[in-house]
Amino acid sequence: MNIVFMGSPDYAVKILDSLNKNFNILAVYTQPDKPVGRKKVLTPTPVKKYATEKNLKVYTPTSLKDDEIIEKLKPDFIVVAAYGLLLPENILSVAPCINLHASLLPKYRGASPIQSAILNGDEYTGVTSMLMDRGLDTGDILVWDYTKVDRKTSIDLFNELADIASKQIIYTLKNFNKILPLKQSDLKASYSRKIKKEDGYVDFENALIIDRKYRAFMPWPGIFCDKFKINKMELIDTDSSNKKGEIIEIEDDGIVVGCNKGKIKLIKIQVPGKKEIDAKSYINGKRLKIGDNILD
Repeated sequence: MNIVFMGSPDYAVKILDSLNKNFNILAVYTQPDKPVGRKKVLTPTPVKKYATEKNLKVYTPTSLKDDEIIEKLKPDFIVVAAYGLLLPENILSVAPCINLHASLLPKYRGASPIQSAILNGDEYTGVTSMLMDRGLDTGDILVWDYTKVDRKTSIDLFNELADIASKQIIYTLKNFNKILPLKQSDLKASYSRKIKKEDGYVDFENALIIDRKYRAFMPWPGIFCDKFKINKMELIDTDSSNKKGEIIEIEDDGIVVGCNKGKIKLIKIQVPGKKEIDAKSYINGKRLKIGDNILD
């Protein structure tokens, strides 16, 4: 079986590795190298790094509208996983295009399904093998697999769902002719937009919301308030009433701070332009004590 693969982040690498061990990879499409860090060093995507190491043919177009390579390759399937570009009609018509989307479609079509599942307090999330059409994650469903969200971070779920997807795609391809596609219900659909840096802002109104943002926005953009970034924290409770920012307890490993609803423990924080420090060291340096407000 001959495959063209399209993907970019770490999530896609596990899927590509599984495909490469089971089928013939004709070509790999991924996002172009991008400048990273303060020095803006051009850096390849994780998928490109993997493909280069395995001596696979790699293409990094900024658009697929004028692509003539895929049609000449005549793949049996085109497999897509977090690629970053919509496939135009000329690509969709070459071979069945299967997208491995990290949600239980039609829930959370779009760019940030894993983060959205955490932010909304969902009990379950999963991976959907979907037969692609011209819409954004609107195609017929082929296979579903699910897992519990529990108290996992987005890093945890990205890794777990990548493992699920890497097994799911092999089953999907080997059983493609036996699977009856299921149309999605647009009435039940929801969308997840691209995450922005400002989404990580927290105002100490609600401890539950802070905790969900903390788990959802690992590793980027993280969470922060007006005074500092919160690099490590724990949820203490979700129901108590407090003054937001008030220091309630000082413990060996952190400080318990009130929200209007609930409490969190700050363990490691980072003031802009400075190194990460223990939250306890921060309040000692500020000469803050129980009853004082860490946000003042």
